[in-house]
Amino acid sequence: MGGNILDKKEHRTAGGRGDNILEMRGISKNFTGVKALSDVNFQVKRGEIHFLVGENGAGKSTLMKVLSGVYPYGTYEGDIVYEGTVQQFGKITDSVKTGIAIIYQELALFPDLSVYENIFAGNEVKRGGVIDWNETIIQSRKMLDKVKLNVNPETLIRDLGVGKQQLVEIAKTLSKDVKLLILDEPTAALNENDSENLLQLLRELKNQGITCIMISHKLKEVISIADKATVIRDGKTICTLDAAKGEITEAQIIKNMVGRDIEDIYPKRPDKKFGEHILEVKNWTAYDPTLGRNLVKNVDLYVKKGEIVGIAGLMGSGRTEFALSIFGNPRNYKLDGELYVDGKRSKFRHTSEAIKAGIAYVTEDRKGDGLFLLQDIKSNVSAANLKGISPGGVINDNEEVKVANEYKGSMNIKAPSVEQIVGNLSGGNQQKVSLGKWLFVGPQLLILDEPTRGIDVGAKFEIYTIMNKLIAQGMSIIMISSELGEVLGMSDRIYVMAEGRIKGEIAAEEADQEKIMQFATQ
Repeated sequence: MGGNILDKKEHRTAGGRGDNILEMRGISKNFTGVKALSDVNFQVKRGEIHFLVGENGAGKSTLMKVLSGVYPYGTYEGDIVYEGTVQQFGKITDSVKTGIAIIYQELALFPDLSVYENIFAGNEVKRGGVIDWNETIIQSRKMLDKVKLNVNPETLIRDLGVGKQQLVEIAKTLSKDVKLLILDEPTAALNENDSENLLQLLRELKNQGITCIMISHKLKEVISIADKATVIRDGKTICTLDAAKGEITEAQIIKNMVGRDIEDIYPKRPDKKFGEHILEVKNWTAYDPTLGRNLVKNVDLYVKKGEIVGIAGLMGSGRTEFALSIFGNPRNYKLDGELYVDGKRSKFRHTSEAIKAGIAYVTEDRKGDGLFLLQDIKSNVSAANLKGISPGGVINDNEEVKVANEYKGSMNIKAPSVEQIVGNLSGGNQQKVSLGKWLFVGPQLLILDEPTRGIDVGAKFEIYTIMNKLIAQGMSIIMISSELGEVLGMSDRIYVMAEGRIKGEIAAEEADQEKIMQFATQ
């Protein structure tokens, strides 16, 4: 296992900066008989920004965990050649010592500690064996300057937004003299501004000689800053695209990721037929007693039967708060205004009442709120409608398996069986399980909050196709999304929210990104 040990000189020639800082050769990795990686070859040049792209479950994160020592030497086949030397990392601290740092989507920060304590956690500045806190604060300011984050180092992490926390995480890695920085979906939870700030930082780090490997499903990011992009599909290396040769285009990336051309990422609905209003809210307001302010302000909105209504807006605009306020109000806002379902004045005191009225809500946080990650597919699918599998008040195990298999098939959930633990599924398949869970309650109005966040383009296409099928069956959908392309591509009408208010309503055929952003920034 591990292949031949190669001579150091063979991998480092004169010229320095243009040479490969990393070569992963013939990497294969199995999990209980399942081949996660199969003979993957991956090369990264010193000082470049290199993207790893592929569908969920393609093996991108697994490959990076092999590189960083999360999966130690001896648990995989092949060679890691870093800075001209074959490496045998036994644990993640071994890779850190060589200048490799990895930042995951779920940040590894201590929320109740200060910024400076987080930056130097485990890497404390000491004098005579004692932590020098004054020097720690001075050095942390230097790290914050490097990532262009203007905050007081004594600020608690919990008091920072996600975008600033991400920059603190990068500052933390820079304090360890990083040479190769790996970022796994770093912009998945960031808004447009924070995402662009992060990408600009990566450009500046490149100019400082730091090499970056980035995993992302956002193709516009790849096209924007990638020097190279390596595509992985089904655990195998498909190709490496070169920006200098004009190869990094949306069409090329998609074709290599999914193994086919997707002519239109957003599938069309040829026959659009809208019925009566299924939902209407008038002068709707949601007051949060904890924060002491209105999060939703005087909203007027309606949804017709068979319609996809998009709700666009920046982070903090009140979109999710609005959705929760009409879905049984689980956050106990003080509500005012009128709510009509099927033309009937309604008032929901609990989510169960909203479900009974035919409303379902697929959360934006599938891992935190939407799924039981330690349970299997069948348990998750039935969770919101146990009565549907419990004749006489007793759960019918056979019926639960039958229902779960029906959704596994109809939604193309890729898993060996419905006994598969949901936490072991890819993001796209987890999202399908979350969607199946709510479809099992039989809703007439489905609220989708960030339905494709953190999933790849192939899985997105499948989610969009499912949405169109549901609409064709007479369902209605409210889709909250931060991706403007998604809002424009899937919506029949679009509402734009800002500061808790509806700032504009646009018919799909009249909408474009500029109009949406004009309303969103009012």
